[in-house]
Amino acid sequence: MAHTFGVDLRGIIDLLSHHLYSSPRVYARELLQNAVDAITARRALQPDAPGEIVIEPVGSSGGTLRISDTGIGLTEREVHDLLSTLGRTSKRDDLGFARQGFLGQFGVGLLSAFLVADRIRLVSRSAKGGPAVRWTADAAGNYEVEVDDDARAAIGTTIELVPHRDSEHWLERDVVRALVTEYGEALPVTVRIGDEVVTSGALPWAEDPVAYGEKVLGVAPFDAIPVEVPTVGLTGVAYVLPRGVHPGARQSHRVYLKRMLVGDAIEGLLPEWAYFVRCVVDSSSLRPTASREALYQDETLLAVREELGRQVRDWLVRLDATDPDRTRALLDAHHLGIKSLARVDDEMLRLVERWLPFETTDGPQSLRQFRRKHGILAHVPDVDEFRQLAPVAHAQGMGLVNAGYAYDVEIMERLVALDGPTAARRVAPSEVLAALGDPDPELERALRERLALAADVLDRHDCEAVPRDFDPGSLPALLVTNVEAERKRDAQQAGEQADPLWAELLGSLVESSSGAAQRLVLNCRNPLVLKLAQLTDPALVELTVESLYVHALLQARRPMRPKDTAALNRSFLELLDRAVGGRKG
Repeated sequence: MAHTFGVDLRGIIDLLSHHLYSSPRVYARELLQNAVDAITARRALQPDAPGEIVIEPVGSSGGTLRISDTGIGLTEREVHDLLSTLGRTSKRDDLGFARQGFLGQFGVGLLSAFLVADRIRLVSRSAKGGPAVRWTADAAGNYEVEVDDDARAAIGTTIELVPHRDSEHWLERDVVRALVTEYGEALPVTVRIGDEVVTSGALPWAEDPVAYGEKVLGVAPFDAIPVEVPTVGLTGVAYVLPRGVHPGARQSHRVYLKRMLVGDAIEGLLPEWAYFVRCVVDSSSLRPTASREALYQDETLLAVREELGRQVRDWLVRLDATDPDRTRALLDAHHLGIKSLARVDDEMLRLVERWLPFETTDGPQSLRQFRRKHGILAHVPDVDEFRQLAPVAHAQGMGLVNAGYAYDVEIMERLVALDGPTAARRVAPSEVLAALGDPDPELERALRERLALAADVLDRHDCEAVPRDFDPGSLPALLVTNVEAERKRDAQQAGEQADPLWAELLGSLVESSSGAAQRLVLNCRNPLVLKLAQLTDPALVELTVESLYVHALLQARRPMRPKDTAALNRSFLELLDRAVGGRKG
């Protein structure tokens, strides 16, 4: 035996108010959509039919809100099929109310009025002929339909909302005016609130896009880019933000469908890399979701996203060619987004190469300037490592680029893919060390003897020390990581906590690598290192070597482990004790 689903109207209203729609304010948009659709349908039959919507808020119409339109109206049969049955899409299409060319879904749109109303009264007379029909419904799910033989009733529909006890404010004049103006100011029909016309019939950004952008963004845009996608009837403006925003910030765009505002926080209209652009657009073909507060993620939206991204990218290319100063200003504000695009787009890559300043051993300069001087983009992929090596490399005449920020390494790899292996290469710290000079043999011998006395200190920090001769002399030591030894230490730590089989595998990896995890490179031109070579007290030698290690660790800006913090405190305390006690080495 077949059964029919029962529908709890109160449950449906609760679903609409708490899950489908973001706020009761959307009732105004839904009623406007229904009225505009009715006018559109009538004009399909009668091209010269009037197009007007009149709204009488609470106060001017007693205790109700009244909205009247000059649309196609409804027959008695259509009232039953469109207003009193949920989900009957095929029936709507049979009656000529298919959604193509219309803004909303008539039955669901009217149902949303229960967000603010206890009772809805509708009077409608169809342009197809027949008497006027009265439909009355309440929030409990009851409705009545009556035929009105009054021949004086005008073609069109009038809806009256009797508000909830706590929802009267949604139907008052000031609120209604604000909502209707926000949602419907660009509609191609006349909308009146009493005697006041609140629609202009023009897209609000058409006359002065920059001024409108400032109104929407709250700040003057960097630029306003006209955008257009004719295949979906889309026109509008893409506003470039004047200041940097976080790459993870939501892209909130203002979107109109057939000149009705969908929302001002619509996502997904632009590619992720264009996070510094906000759009205001109108389209005739994009699909809204059921709540009409977002766009449906379909192939059409994907195509629009790709095309709008291309138009923003083309604007960047034109800006680069015509206004270098503004290009630099744009890169200063939005370098992350443009760098992200440069990873996959050759023209954006060349723009970054020409204009975006990178941190180098020669100071901030573009990659093209750096390549012109040094021939190759020798880069270090870690910010702290670069800052430690930069003064040493610069003193030796080596050029280095700091590639430790987002997308930098990928940009270097992209340049190699386009220009060949001589375009860029990653530099290991050992290469910088190889360029350093050997110290005087007698000084080196004396230092190695002192370092032998401090072997326990160096072992405690998994470090080996080597003397070198380099500028600047003000830098006493460098701390350089041995990558293979670091892997060994990590494998040892993981093996201690792993099961036997995994520990055995990690053990084989440990055995394949050797050496200390860190290398302390002592600068033989530094007075402190020269003093170390002259010390005779073993305890003071250990203290000095540990102090040099801690200084180099701080210089490298590495995270301090507990034993490093202990070494820092111990070395300073012992030096203080010696200074106060007057002990000499």
